[in-house]
Amino acid sequence: MSSQRVVLVTGGNRGIGFSIAERFVRDGYKVAVTARSGEGPEGTLTVRADVTDAAALDAAFTEVEQQLGPVEIVVANAGITKDTLLLRMSEDDFDSVVATNLGGTFRVVKRASKGMLRARFGRVILISSVVGLYGSAGQVNYSASKSALVGFARSLTRELGGRGITANVVAPGFIETDMTAELPEETQKQYKANIPAGRFATPDEVAGVVTWLAGDDAGYISGAVIPVDGGLGMGH
Repeated sequence: MSSQRVVLVTGGNRGIGFSIAERFVRDGYKVAVTARSGEGPEGTLTVRADVTDAAALDAAFTEVEQQLGPVEIVVANAGITKDTLLLRMSEDDFDSVVATNLGGTFRVVKRASKGMLRARFGRVILISSVVGLYGSAGQVNYSASKSALVGFARSLTRELGGRGITANVVAPGFIETDMTAELPEETQKQYKANIPAGRFATPDEVAGVVTWLAGDDAGYISGAVIPVDGGLGMGH
């Protein structure tokens, strides 16, 4: 039953979002992704939307509902970075990152929750980052937007927990994506030295945790922060 559910992954055209969507397809779910450009993996429905635009998101949801059915699982993954030290960070560097990473999550989850309340079932999975709680120099904007997702999920759990809806946070560490591949080898070595596991994660290792949270085995888990970081952020 559970694998016939409808999933929407924001920013599912690349990186972790792409792998999450791919994994849901493999597990037999009906999967849609939002993307500003590009396409989701094979077997998904790609809808155009920018998470900072509530009207575009609403239209995207309507399209998914018409083609696949009501969205029962939402993975808020779309995010951007504009890294720079605090004293060099412009208002726009800060505001645009918060508007996408935190505001985008708000818009997506608000729209998804209507159908979840009617169905008395829902899984809200927010993709944060190890730096949300661990911190990272040059990422005041990104780190703040990602740690805010914890308070978001926990408040949502208190609001909707009695309606069969869970809200959890997955906090990946360093993942093998195009972004980390571009780092100089020396930098990669330094990062790996700080990770007890001694390596970066594969995107599929993050996706596996997300699909598990969406399934029946995780029905009594809500307001949790699950790190997938090889031990980098322990205790945070």
